[in-house]
Amino acid sequence: MSHKIIFSTILASLSLAPLSFANAAPDVVRVGNLKFAHYGAISYMQEHCSKYNLKVQERVFAKGIDIMPAIIAGEIDVAASAADAAIAGRASKVPIYAVAGFAEGGARIVVGKDSNIKSVKEFKGKKVGVARGGAQELLLLAELSKNGLTWSDKPGKDVTIVYMAFADLNQALAAKQIDAMAQSEPQSSQAINKGWGTELLKPYDTEMGKPIRTLVMTEKMYNEKKPIAERFIKCFVEATQLFMDKPDVAEKFVIEKMFKGQITSQDFKDAIGNSPYVYHLTAEHIQITTDFMQKYGVGKMQTPPKATDWVKLDLLEEAKKSLGVTGK
Repeated sequence: MSHKIIFSTILASLSLAPLSFANAAPDVVRVGNLKFAHYGAISYMQEHCSKYNLKVQERVFAKGIDIMPAIIAGEIDVAASAADAAIAGRASKVPIYAVAGFAEGGARIVVGKDSNIKSVKEFKGKKVGVARGGAQELLLLAELSKNGLTWSDKPGKDVTIVYMAFADLNQALAAKQIDAMAQSEPQSSQAINKGWGTELLKPYDTEMGKPIRTLVMTEKMYNEKKPIAERFIKCFVEATQLFMDKPDVAEKFVIEKMFKGQITSQDFKDAIGNSPYVYHLTAEHIQITTDFMQKYGVGKMQTPPKATDWVKLDLLEEAKKSLGVTGK
């Protein structure tokens, strides 16, 4: 075969290479998510990531801790949850890394409309509702501790904790089955806007500060599928920045697609005002959260994980750099 023919063959194969890449089947990334307003950018990735040759398949769970068995079973690649659910999962040997934050805040302590409760100290002798295993539980316990109150879901302590699902808390407050609740967004804003309760405080005045909701990735994806992981995080940063820059896009998607019109525009605005989209995370925040969990017995961890061993922010930093993103 002549050199001319060989050169022509090489040119032909090179010219076909971009076409074959463009026609390549998208890589599937299975994402565990929760139905809250501040989880909207994660959900939006289903619509946004095709440009990165990714097909994001979302599966919605009731609580972040519920996603962990699905990760162990090999059914989920990436998950969005409160930091404490991720920490409890890692403590239970779930093979995950914390790779980014995606929202901060996202909780309120709301008291019943006619309760006349003016401070956390007045929770003594009261029933306070909360969903078990989320940021709102840890924030509530930190506030009770700060105010010198004891608590249990059994009689005999200053405050009776009533554990129930997020979806049931508002109704329980409206029906006066509980005196107050620590609730996530947008449900806490909805309870206030519907007149079922009033805000007592946003519980961010302890050492924990504002809780950062955490994006976790399986060790397998991080270690063995790095090009897919890189594209996914790049898409995540881009989708998050879009929701930051264009709140009308975020509002339309969350109200219409996630909540099917079950929350109002005001509910959304109030919720995101208390749980803005971010992508920053620090090992220090995860460590403080871990220490609080251990202190208050949340997650019942035998061996609390050390944050620096499993917080991996290199993909996030690379994505921000390549996209020219400088914010948080």
